[in-house]
Amino acid sequence: MPKKRLRDYGFTVGQLPPGRKNSITDIPGVRVGHVTLHKENGQCTGVTAILPHTGNLFREKVVAATHVINGFGKTTGLIQVNELGTIESPIMLTNTFSVPAVTEGTLRYLMAGDEGIGDGAGSVNIVVGECNDSYLNDMRGLHVSPEHAIEAIQQAGQNGENVIEGNVGAGTGMICFGWKGGIGTSSRQISTDHQMYHIGTLVLTNFGKREDLTILGVPVGQHLPSPDVPAPARDGSIMIIIGTDLPMTAGQLQRLCKRAALGLAKTGAIAHHGSGDIIIAFSNGNRVPHSPDKDIRDLRSIAEDGPLVSECFRAVIDTTEEAILNSLFTAETTCGRFNRIIYALPADQVIQLLQECKIW
Repeated sequence: MPKKRLRDYGFTVGQLPPGRKNSITDIPGVRVGHVTLHKENGQCTGVTAILPHTGNLFREKVVAATHVINGFGKTTGLIQVNELGTIESPIMLTNTFSVPAVTEGTLRYLMAGDEGIGDGAGSVNIVVGECNDSYLNDMRGLHVSPEHAIEAIQQAGQNGENVIEGNVGAGTGMICFGWKGGIGTSSRQISTDHQMYHIGTLVLTNFGKREDLTILGVPVGQHLPSPDVPAPARDGSIMIIIGTDLPMTAGQLQRLCKRAALGLAKTGAIAHHGSGDIIIAFSNGNRVPHSPDKDIRDLRSIAEDGPLVSECFRAVIDTTEEAILNSLFTAETTCGRFNRIIYALPADQVIQLLQECKIW
């Protein structure tokens, strides 16, 4: 039986309404797929794929931007994203040492679907983000293969509308605030005079000290009893993926990226010296064809008025905070290599603390 998310306990983040699934896949066309590796030989890792849309991403790129809070990370593809303002591949997440394998698998997948890549149509820019899961996972074993990346993309395309959260895919071996972390997601609806849009966030959480955990303003990390097994002393990282169907420009998306840091801070994070805190945002409402007669500067955005942009900022802050909390509430106690155990967040105790503080 799936574990409850934060809202299942009657608690909400912010005032904006969530999407139907409260997930990044509330954005039409966005899909998420996972491959999970958890076996006896030290594997406690995986791959997660986010598809900004289900068409040919190379031929129909999405407008995008990135922001780095603290750059202790090993991502690929961000330089070109920032230079050109587009993403032309699935957004892939995995562990630190598996970035090369996932990059190769994603490249092979894209080349198989488009004979022009690497030939007459030019090269393709693969976007891969990572967090270090070596406490629970044998990273030196290089267990993730290019085929796993391909499988995750295929899973996303076939049945990736409902996002599984917690210790799954890239989140299998991740640790958040000393408790089991991993994948989390959330969304908000944004209304305009024309129609309803969505902003959704997906996170890969692997950061924070236990005593810093803050939920809805309550410093629960200072009041929860520590498990018998201490959490590893490490700075950790987070990948934050923001999507929207609002036709925003790359500059506006970068502004959204910066606001995600506020949602991260609300959970108690401080972006430690050794953390990789990296944010990627895309809009599938603004797409750029792969042809020389099209220019990103020709794109027009409906999100140019201040009040609407501010609502988008609010949505990003709220979905980032809630996605992180969902990653904690849905993750399960996990045993990894050397029989190391990271316990799930004691949800019942957390809820009791929140109720005692009258957080509704």
